[in-house]
Amino acid sequence: MFPRVRDIIDTLGATLRVSVDAHPGGALIVLEDPAGPEDERIMLDPYGTELLGGYIMSARLALPSGLPDEYSEGPFSSRFQLVCEPAPRIIITQQHGRRFTIAAPFWDKLYAELCLVIAHSRSLSRSLEMRLH
Repeated sequence: MFPRVRDIIDTLGATLRVSVDAHPGGALIVLEDPAGPEDERIMLDPYGTELLGGYIMSARLALPSGLPDEYSEGPFSSRFQLVCEPAPRIIITQQHGRRFTIAAPFWDKLYAELCLVIAHSRSLSRSLEMRLH
């Protein structure tokens, strides 16, 4: 079953790939543009993934106004930032300045996909805990 990979396609045909796989910490979630360079990918742990899901919903409700940045800590520490102009997007920035942009047309489908990914990541974490005991 793992890795689990799903492609989200927006109305203009752009693709956002979301994958979840086992990781020593429980689960690793990767967001990437399959047509872009490899350094245009972002890795999140389950905590960062839950924050991203909440941030997407908050951003939708905040538009056209702004939203304070949100931060996650840990091995995949991230900054989540809403940029409203010229077109709404969420920018995720990680260590070494690595950035990943999620345009607004992806938000609804990505939010739904993250709900599934979070459930899978919890299952992976429980499986890891059972193997350790």
